[in-house]
Amino acid sequence: MNGINLIEDFDKFKYGMELLLKPPEFSVGTTPSEVVFSEDKMKLIHYIPTVEKPHPVPILIVYALVNRYYILDLQPDKSVIKKLLDEGFDVYVIDWGYPSGADRYLTLDDYVNGYLNNAADKIRDLSGLDKLTLLGVCQGGTFAVMYAAQHPEKVKNLVTLVAPVDFDTDKGILNLWSKSLDVDKIVDYYGIVPGDFLNSAFLLLDPFRLMIDKYVGMFDRIECNPDDITCQLRNEDYIKNFLRMEKWIFDSPDQAGETFRQFMKDCYQKNLLIKNELMLNGKKVNLKNINMPLLNVMAEFDHLVHNDSSKPLSGAVSSTDKETLVFPTGHIGIFVGSKSQKEVCPKISAWLKPRSLINGKAEEKTGSANEERPGSAKGKSEEKTGSANEEKHESVKGKKAKTKKDESRSKVNKI
Repeated sequence: MNGINLIEDFDKFKYGMELLLKPPEFSVGTTPSEVVFSEDKMKLIHYIPTVEKPHPVPILIVYALVNRYYILDLQPDKSVIKKLLDEGFDVYVIDWGYPSGADRYLTLDDYVNGYLNNAADKIRDLSGLDKLTLLGVCQGGTFAVMYAAQHPEKVKNLVTLVAPVDFDTDKGILNLWSKSLDVDKIVDYYGIVPGDFLNSAFLLLDPFRLMIDKYVGMFDRIECNPDDITCQLRNEDYIKNFLRMEKWIFDSPDQAGETFRQFMKDCYQKNLLIKNELMLNGKKVNLKNINMPLLNVMAEFDHLVHNDSSKPLSGAVSSTDKETLVFPTGHIGIFVGSKSQKEVCPKISAWLKPRSLINGKAEEKTGSANEERPGSAKGKSEEKTGSANEEKHESVKGKKAKTKKDESRSKVNKI
C-alpha cells in the first residue's frame, strides 16, 4: 500500500462518514397493517390484503425472539410480506415486543401455548376457519414446530424457514458455543438477558464480514464525482438500504430469562426437541403429531442455522405431503437478498396456493367469524360468559403473577 492509496482510502472513509453522520430519512415495515389483538407486550398484526379475494386460509408468520420481524418487510422491493400479499395471501405476523421487568419469568410454554396459541385462536375467530397456515422463521420456526406438534388440529400447513430442530451438530459455531455456555449463570445474573449481549455473540460468529467488510464495501460503492447528481441520488438510495439493515441488526430485544434458559438448555444443549422429549404444558412435544403438509426451506450458506440442523425435521414428522427446498443464499439473504423475491417467495407461494383452499375451493369458507366452532377460543369463552365481548381476558403475564402467588400453574385463558 502506497501513500496515494492511503489518501484515496481516507477520502472514501471521510466521505462515507459524512453521509452516515447526516443520514437521509428512511423507514422500515411500511406495508399497510393494523393491530387486531394484543396481550402484554405481544401484538398480532394483520396486513391489509392487496387483492380483492385472498386465498381463504390465512398465514400466521412467527418470527424469532431475537431481532425483529420487520426483516420480512424491510422495504417495498425487499419485502417477503408484501410479496405474499401480492400473491393473494391473507397475512398476519406476531410482534413479540420488548420484554422487561416481570417478563423474566415467562417460559417457553408461555410463548408457545400462551401468546402464540392465543394469536392463532384470534385469527381462527376472525377468519371463521378451524385451521391456518403457520410460517415459522428461524427460532420462530422452532416455536411453530412445537405448536404444530401440540395443536395439529389448528394447523393446515406448516412452513419452516431456516428453522433449527436438531441442535446436535458441530457444523455451526453457534451450536458449538452453546454447548459450553453457562446458561444458568447468565440468566441468574441478568434476569432479563440483554439483547446487546446476544447480538454481540452473533456478530462474533462472522466478525470480519459483519463488523468490517460491510463498511469497507459501503465506502467503496459510494464514491462519486462532486457534479454527478445521478450517482449521488443512487448513493442516497444505497445508504438508506444500508441503514435499514443496520437498524434491524442492532434492534435486539432483551430476552425473558426463563424462556432463554429452557430454549438454550433443552434445545441447544440437550437436543430434546428432535428426540420428542421436550416438555411443554406438562406434555412431551411429539413431532410425530405433525401430520399436516410441511414445507421445509433452508439457506445453503446459512452461518447461523446449518442445514444439518433443519433437514431432520422432514424425517421426524408423520406428514405424507412434505417437501424440502434449499436456496443458494445465506441466513439473511433468504429474506432480503436478490433470490428472495425472484425464487424463494415465488416457490413458497406456489407450494401454498393449492393447499390454501377449502375443500378444493377458493370462494367458500366453512363458517363465519360469528359462528361458534368446536375448540375455538371464542366458543370456549362464550360457554363461560355468554358473550365473547363480556369476557374479561386475563393475559399470560397476569396468569403468571397469579400462578406465583397461588403456587400453582393454571392454564392460559383463551380469548
